Order: sequence, then C-alpha cells, then structure tokens
Amino acid sequence: MEALIPVINKLQDVFNTVGADVIQLPQIVVVGNQSSGKSSVLECLVGRDFLPRGSGIVTRRPLVLQMIHIDPEDRKTAAGEGEGKPIYIDEVKVEEWGKFLHTKNKIYTDFDEIREEIQAETDRMAGGNKGIVEDAINLKIYSPKVLNLTLVDLPGLTKVAVGDQPEDIEIQIRDMIVHYISNPNSIILAVTAANTDMATSDALKLAKEVDPEGRRTLAVVTKLDLMDAGTDAVDVLCGRVIPVKLGIIGVVNRSQMDINNKKEIEESIKDESAFLQRKYPALANRNGSAYLAKTLNRLLMHHIRDCLPELKARVNVLSSQFQQLLATFGEPVGDKSQTLLQIITKFAAQYCATIEGTAKNIETSELCGGARICYIFHETFGRTLDSIDPLGGLRTIDILTAIRNATGPRPALFVPEISFELLVKRQIRRLEEPGLRCVELVHEEMQRIIQHCGTQELLRFPKLHDRVVEVVTSLLRRRLPATNNMVENIVGIELAYINTKHPDFADATLVNMIVESSERERRRGKNDAMVEPTEKGDKQLSKSHSFGHSISEDYSRSPKIQSPKAVAQMATADGIVAPKNSRESLGSSSWVPTWVRGTNPPPPGAKVPTTAAEAIAAATPPMQQSPRTERKSVGLNLLPDVPDVPQMRKLSTREQRDVDVIKRLIQSYFLIVRKNIQDSVPKSIMHFLVNFVRDNLQSELVGALYKQDAIENLLSESEHISQRRTEAQEMLEALQKASQIIGEIRETHLW
Repeated sequence: MEALIPVINKLQDVFNTVGADVIQLPQIVVVGNQSSGKSSVLECLVGRDFLPRGSGIVTRRPLVLQMIHIDPEDRKTAAGEGEGKPIYIDEVKVEEWGKFLHTKNKIYTDFDEIREEIQAETDRMAGGNKGIVEDAINLKIYSPKVLNLTLVDLPGLTKVAVGDQPEDIEIQIRDMIVHYISNPNSIILAVTAANTDMATSDALKLAKEVDPEGRRTLAVVTKLDLMDAGTDAVDVLCGRVIPVKLGIIGVVNRSQMDINNKKEIEESIKDESAFLQRKYPALANRNGSAYLAKTLNRLLMHHIRDCLPELKARVNVLSSQFQQLLATFGEPVGDKSQTLLQIITKFAAQYCATIEGTAKNIETSELCGGARICYIFHETFGRTLDSIDPLGGLRTIDILTAIRNATGPRPALFVPEISFELLVKRQIRRLEEPGLRCVELVHEEMQRIIQHCGTQELLRFPKLHDRVVEVVTSLLRRRLPATNNMVENIVGIELAYINTKHPDFADATLVNMIVESSERERRRGKNDAMVEPTEKGDKQLSKSHSFGHSISEDYSRSPKIQSPKAVAQMATADGIVAPKNSRESLGSSSWVPTWVRGTNPPPPGAKVPTTAAEAIAAATPPMQQSPRTERKSVGLNLLPDVPDVPQMRKLSTREQRDVDVIKRLIQSYFLIVRKNIQDSVPKSIMHFLVNFVRDNLQSELVGALYKQDAIENLLSESEHISQRRTEAQEMLEALQKASQIIGEIRETHLW
C-alpha cells in the first residue's frame, strides 16, 4: 500500500500539468482560521522551515504540497522515473530538495529559496497587499525524513478585509475552502488553536457542512502550550467536547520567538514530545507531529484504496469523451489542397442529402431540407390557393358593367364572350402572388440548409465557411429571377389564351346552357298557359328557328295575320321579353283590338300589319309618357348626367340570369387554371431552383474556391479551434498516462 501515495502524486503531476480539474484526486486539505497554526503543522510534517511566516494573512494562494519519501541508501529505489532517487550536484549528494511545477525542472536545495519563490509567486498573482487568488502553487518536497503525503494549504478564514482585500473577502475564502473540501476524495484536516473554544471553530463547522457523517474529517489542536494556567485540553483531545470520528490530535508549534531565533524543527519536535509527556502523559503516545504524520499517511493510503476503483472508471470514461472531442476538431492540416477538396465535396454531398432526405443526422425537432420544401408545396402553397375565392373581389355590379361595356350601343341577345374573358383574366392574375411567395419560401429554406450542413471540419476554418456560405448564397440569388420569371410566365400563359374548349370547362358550359334553356322553357310555358296555341303558328315558329328564316318572311308568305300566340312567340324569338304581369297578355288584354286578335275583320281604313314589328306595334298598349320621355321630347340638354357605372338596384330577370351565367363560367374556368398552377409552380421551382442548385453546387464551389493563391488563406484555422484541440490533446494524453499509472497497480498492493 505504500506505493499508492506516489501513484496519486504522479496523477497529481499529470493533471496539474494540463491545469485540469476534471479528476478529483485523493488529498489532504488543511482548513483553519487565520493564525491558527496551519503552516506550522505543515512545516513539522516536512521537518523543514520553508513556508512564509508573519502576522496577519500570509497564505494567500492554495499550496499543493506533495511530500515524497526517498531512500538515502539505495540510489536505485524509485517510485517512478526520477522519483525517490537521491540526486548529486557537483558530485555532492543532496538528500532533500524541492521542485515547483511553474519552474519546470529547476531544483531547489535551499529551503529559504523555496520560501522566497512561494512569496514571489504569490505576489505575482495576488499582488503585494494582502489580496488572494484561487490559482494553486504546486510544490514537491523530496526528503528521507517525510512520509508520502499530499496536502493542500489554504488561506485562513478571516472576517475583516485588510489591504487590497475586497469587502467580501470572508465569502471568497469560504468559497475557496468549500471548493476543495467538497471533493469526496479529500481528507479534511481541521486545525483549531487550543487557546480558543472548540465550539467556535469555523474549520469544524465547515467540515461538518460538507462531511456531516465525519468519515473524512480529522481534527488537529494546535498551541497546547499556550493554554491558560490551570486549564488543559484533556476533554478536547479525548473527544468529550466535540467528537470527531477520525480522531483529534494535539500538537505544539514553534513560537514566533523560536522562528525568529531559527530554532530547528527537529529540536522543536523533541520539545513537543517532552511537553506532552509532562503535561499529558496518558495521551502523549497519541499526539504530536510525528503521530500526526503517521496517522495522515495511514488515512490517506486507506482513502486512496477506497477511491481507486471509482477513479479508474472515471479516467476511462473521460479518455473516451476526450477522444471523441478530439476527433471532432480533426487533425492538423497537411495537404491543404486535398483538404479543401474533401471539405467542399463533403459539404456538397451533405447539402444534397439534406434536400433528398438521406442525411445521416436527421433533424427530429423540426422539418428541414426537402421535407420543408415538400411542406411548402403541398401545405402552405396548396392551402393558400384553395383559400382563394374564385369570385373574390368581384361584385355583381362589376360583372353587369363588364357585360354592358362589351355590348356597345346595341343590347345583346346573348351574354358577350368578351366580358367573361375580361373578368376571368382579372381573377387569374390573383394566382401570381402566391406563386411568387412560394418561390421565396423555398429560396429561404435552401438558404437555411447551409446552416444544417456546417460540418465540424468546415467550422474549423471560419474564412472557408464564410466563403462557402457566400458562394451558395450567390448561386441561390442568381437562380431566383429565372424561377420568378417562370412562375410569372405560367400565369401569363394562362392569361394568353382562355381555352373555352377545355374538356373540364365543357361540362360547365353545358350546365349553363341547360339552365338557360330551362328558363326559356319556363317562360314559354307560362305564356302557353294564357294563350290558345295554334298548330300552324307553332310549326311556323319551329320552322323559323330551325332553318333561320326571318319572321317577316313567314308573315309575307301567310295569307292572313297569325294568332296572337304566334305573334308573341315570334316576338320572344327576336329577343323581346313579354311584360312581367303576364296576366295582361295579348290574348286577354282589353286594349288589344279585336281585329288583331283575329275574332273580327279589320275595320275599313285600318292598316293591316304585314311584318312582325307592325303586328307587335298594333298589339302594344297605349302607355303614358314617363317624365324622362317628356324630357327627351323637350331636348337633350334637359337629360340628367348618365352615370358611368349602373347604380345599385334590383336586377331584372335577364340581368340576373346573365350575371349568374358569368359567375358560373368564371368559377368553372378559374378552378381549371388554379389546378394547373398548383401543379406547374412546384415543378418549375424544382427545375429552375432546387434541382439546378443541387446539380451544380459542387462545381460552383470548386470553381469559386479552389484557387491556389487563396487556399492558404481559406484553410487558416480559428484560434479558438486550434486552442481547444491543443487542450483536448493534452488532456487526452494526461488521461492515457493516468490510466497507465493506475493500471500498473496490482490488486495485491491494495491490501
């Protein structure tokens, strides 16, 4: 088991070299109030006077002290390379010496120089006016008079700030001490002066906070010789005042006068033994500096034995973690041209894989790449088109105005086709904006893919990363106008030719024709119910409609006037609609002359109508002139202003029919165009933007970046990445060395 402490010392050296605190090694932490005698205890354990002394706060930086026992007789004895071997300087054998970590391999044979170096290093980091810092000083003491121990001397607990110390000096020192003693692998050496009340010991209070069960706390009572006359520390040393599980050991330190007089520690230890024999004869063999050193050595060895399995597992886990971390940083660049090509190829492949959905690291928290593009096409763009009302923004008055404007000065018999074309183009243009917005969303997603493809190798080189982003962004930006133009052309193509012979549109036209035909039949049947039909008139009307003969020709061929029903039917055929009050029809109206109705011969002098117009004129009732008609007879200058847009009023039956027909035609054709655009726009975006970028990305990157004069600049590593790789490499080497050191311990050494 004696070999365990040197092993821990080696591990301490390994991890102190890289400045890491990832491994919590077993060690003894000395805690106590200011001027409680901590430094004197350490000097007694070493047997040499090497620590700065004085009034007030002296220890202002943690001091990690490794005491290594050497065998002065056997020059080959070693606990490791160079460890435990006596050294020779100018052929003179040196039995005791010291080494600092910060001075590398410099050897200090004069312990006064060691004290001066500690003081100088403390002032260098903490200043010369009582300030404190957390950076530790690492010191090794080689001597045949010491036992293998690793101790940490900390600043003493204080209450009031002095010198350059901040106002919260008490909190800072307390936090520093808690940081060290919270290590579950540490043994707490709580130092308390015998001339103070044990119950007021801050060291024991802190130890109890982090070690409530007391399994790793050892109490040391100093200054036994300074107690008041008539008092002793028997109850304290026996644990009757405050019990401590690992025990309480009393020691006698050198006084300030002894230090000033340079009293040797060996002589001081003899005086301590004589004092204990005289004052505490029953407890003398379980107290004193020599007993304290042996107890600490035994506790530390057993503690290391208990901690070693967990320590070994921890080292192995950390080795694996730092190996993976180092792999992410990559190796230092050798052939820069080859490295650049590899990075470009890998980035382009990962970019394309993200679009295709074959990337290794698939995102699980959100859609990205090709999946988001698909969502834009079929969800965002599709829902937007579906939400567009085919008749949105189209008022009835607009439709009616378009119909009237398309007819010119003459009333139309049928709905003019130009009005439908004008209005449906207006609605189709509304599909252009969603298409352009779809292009924009896909462009943004392809720009965002760049961030998903930022490999660790690419991030090593910030300049190369910036140039790659710049090249891809430029490529996407160049493809944007062509894609937008194609979407605009798709809408323009639909506007260029309104295909009323479209197979899907024919069904709608047929429906509208059926509606119009049924409406005519309804009106015709209404008139038939009120007027006696004549077989001849029906046949004549049928003949006229079938072969395109004019009504006037039919009348000229007829030897006599047709029946009123035939006249009415012929008038309807010419586009003249019967009055709404159908009850006042030609067959029953009192104002229709009897000779017109065919019941009596015409009176003498009466003009017999020979055309349809004359017949209708004869059957037209005399009507009162409207005020508007009266104004017309006076002159045109009395007419009111004719409005450009018809005023809102109740539509006539024919107007309502025409508006309904136009709406049905617009809705039917708009749905056809919307379906075409919903299919064509995603295809155009894929061809002009997505697939083009995917197919030409690598060649674009190579052409823009693979230039001999720019390779050196592009592959200059970030200082941050380089530093982190160096740190990870050093830590990995330290962990591998620590694993090797621990692996050399045989299981038999633990018992």
